[in-house]
Amino acid sequence: MRAHACALRARAHRLFNLMLAALVAALAAAASTALAQPAATLDAAVRDEIRAFGASIRTDVEDGPLGDAARVEVEAGELDPRLRLAPCEQVQAQLPLGARAWGRTRIALRCVRGPVAWQVYLPVTVRVHAPAWVAALPLPAGTVLQPQHLRLDEVDWAAERQVPVADAERAIGQRLRRALAPGQALRSGDLIPVPAFNAGERVQLFSRGPGFVVSAEAQALAPGYEGQSVRVRTDSGRVVTGTVVGARRVEALL
Repeated sequence: MRAHACALRARAHRLFNLMLAALVAALAAAASTALAQPAATLDAAVRDEIRAFGASIRTDVEDGPLGDAARVEVEAGELDPRLRLAPCEQVQAQLPLGARAWGRTRIALRCVRGPVAWQVYLPVTVRVHAPAWVAALPLPAGTVLQPQHLRLDEVDWAAERQVPVADAERAIGQRLRRALAPGQALRSGDLIPVPAFNAGERVQLFSRGPGFVVSAEAQALAPGYEGQSVRVRTDSGRVVTGTVVGARRVEALL
């Protein structure tokens, strides 16, 4: 899921760079009262920089885990109306170091050619609307999720740092960390994994080797979570580390 989230944020970053062009009109309107130079001059300079900013990634703008399912919106804020900036022949637009093209963010507008160097920040909000799972009814904290608890809907993936859950199978059987209202997106941080077994319980241990599979009972030495490693003790006293593959099932490679 972490790789999926990173890929989605990377696509949103690329989309955001291209969507910056939509900010030019709003920026020019704000600049017309905020800057000492003519708005048309700033408009053209920013327009040229934005065009260059997104040119290199136009060919892969549709790539990413959501493909055409994502609908990206960029809402521009306003420059400080008290600003009085010197005329500038070339304005550069870019994301500041450490900023993300995700949710509430800002872009830097920097004068790179003019009598006086200056830099200002324009607040923007990036929304990435795409299908994800939401609560179908009020769900108290601690609820063990079942299929009837969820429905698919369009949500803003960028509204919070935690990405929404796009795979319902991943959520079924997990416990809710917080209460969810109807229509509220289920996000990755909302899930508390339910162990496939607890420490001290008997489990079935499968060992695989070249051309054979053997199984035996063992005792879990710690709670087991599906897909994670766990240590178990066989009846002969041997301690084996394996991977939890299901309810009271552990697989170990020989």
